[in-house]
Amino acid sequence: MRRLAAFLVLTALCAGPAAAQTRESKPDPLGDLIVSALVGAMPGTADFKLKASLYHAGAKGIGALDSLGCKVVAMRTAAVDGLNVKRRTVLFIKETVGLPMPDGTTHDGYWYASDKGGDIKGDRIDLFTGEGKTSMKPMMPLNLSTLTVSKVGEFKGCPPN
Repeated sequence: MRRLAAFLVLTALCAGPAAAQTRESKPDPLGDLIVSALVGAMPGTADFKLKASLYHAGAKGIGALDSLGCKVVAMRTAAVDGLNVKRRTVLFIKETVGLPMPDGTTHDGYWYASDKGGDIKGDRIDLFTGEGKTSMKPMMPLNLSTLTVSKVGEFKGCPPN
């Protein structure tokens, strides 16, 4: 039984958020349960309730790089207050699951806290939507709303593109 549990944990770690990007997003309740067990949370429980705002390339002062020096990635890069959510954290935001991605697939809910902003203080999160104001359209219902955000891991280097 312990070998089976170890295998399931290893499989969940190897097929985490980075692997999820390579295939179309599908509900995975068993995977969610395993990841929740690994991070010490019950499925659907939030580590944070954060008020969201959106940002896009082309806005005044927004560059092509995040605060880690990595390329910002549409519908993946999140700016956070490092006092609440540490940079280099992989986040799961359930309200973004199913939203359209720039490549035509649907969002799996995974975001990467790799940016920070001067106005992002306390229980706030800024989500990068892509190029120009039109990139914000699919996410506008989430703008200024409180989102359910869970920490599901950490990453090294730059987030995956």
